[in-house]
Amino acid sequence: MSKEAFNTPEVLVTGASGFLGGVLKRRLLEEGFAVTNIDLVRDEDAGAEGLTSVQGDIRDAGLLARVFAEHRFEGVFHCAAMLAHDVKDDSLLWTSNVDGTRLVAEAALAAGVLRMVNISSNCLWAEGFGRPVTEDDEPAPVELYGRSKLQAERELAAIVERHPEFKVVTLRCPTIIDSGRLGLLAILFEFIEDGKKVWVVGDGSSRYQFIYAQDLATACLLCLQYEESNLFHIGSDDVPTMRGMYESVIRAAGSKSRVASLPRKPTVAMMQLAHRLKVSPLGPYHYRMIAESFVFDTQRIRKELGWAPTLTNEAMMLRAFSYYSENRKAIHARTDVSAHSKAAPMGVIRLLKWLS
Repeated sequence: MSKEAFNTPEVLVTGASGFLGGVLKRRLLEEGFAVTNIDLVRDEDAGAEGLTSVQGDIRDAGLLARVFAEHRFEGVFHCAAMLAHDVKDDSLLWTSNVDGTRLVAEAALAAGVLRMVNISSNCLWAEGFGRPVTEDDEPAPVELYGRSKLQAERELAAIVERHPEFKVVTLRCPTIIDSGRLGLLAILFEFIEDGKKVWVVGDGSSRYQFIYAQDLATACLLCLQYEESNLFHIGSDDVPTMRGMYESVIRAAGSKSRVASLPRKPTVAMMQLAHRLKVSPLGPYHYRMIAESFVFDTQRIRKELGWAPTLTNEAMMLRAFSYYSENRKAIHARTDVSAHSKAAPMGVIRLLKWLS
């Protein structure tokens, strides 16, 4: 092995077959890191120079021990998570997001790997604050995914309290957007592509923050050099109204779509009923937040890491829509990929499309 190979920094990325993990994995490879990916899903980048792909479960302590024994990681980026709209088994979601997080941290600590970056979520809340949400605001999740992400944060905090030499930075993120981001967004994109009405609940004046995937990857790289444990909120600047953002994408796409409004109370009631009947991909978080504003305060990460966002909501959404438009047929044929890398099932929302 060459001298250069010995000097190549190595990192572990969990969930690097998924959307964010994949963006981060490829960014790290471009930056000269050797990357190991552990994911339940096949790694489409397997065989790339500098990449070790391990298809396996982060709840498998034996697998984790072997991976850490075979490498000398400088840090761990924990991106793996089960999403509520992609998992029917609540126990699988909880144990993957909570137990899996704890086991990854324990394996890192046992191997002497003392830096971990944990990706968390804005789903820790399900109401608007009327102001930017800070790291000091108390989380109040309303559904299983949000509760699992909060408990994962608490598991890591408990480990850090017992082992302060183990440095964990948690990044709480709003919806992550870039070219290739699909999931529930694919439903919106199909409406725009087909020239259907794009619906907002209420008057569309709510403002909901996103984060550009590459901006989040930049923050992850900065966290690897950070010497402390901390919690950071991250997100875009100059968050537009939902109506304004949709209209911007529609104009840029040259679509015949227009934005139309649904009355708030009856729409939320119908969303709740559809969720109970299991005919909608949208859950409690979505029907609570559908007409709420939610923006993270990002002052702490700017001050501590010198980080700043580079893309607006409109710019990143247009990137994601353009990818969908160019690859629609292939996207709807995908199966063995992560939830954010394929189109979410439309369910009863298809009726709304037909009425549009």
